[in-house]
Amino acid sequence: MSQTPPATEDHATDPMEDVIGAVPLVLPAFGAVMIFLLAFIAVTMA
Repeated sequence: MSQTPPATEDHATDPMEDVIGAVPLVLPAFGAVMIFLLAFIAVTMA
């Protein structure tokens, strides 16, 4: 007879799951850096 694998079999960790966890922190920080960078460029050119 063949045995069925248990329902609680572990799966490999998906790299996207690790990246998605950091998005709420990285995205606003990147936005703030871009705002200050664009403001610095605008003041320098003015």
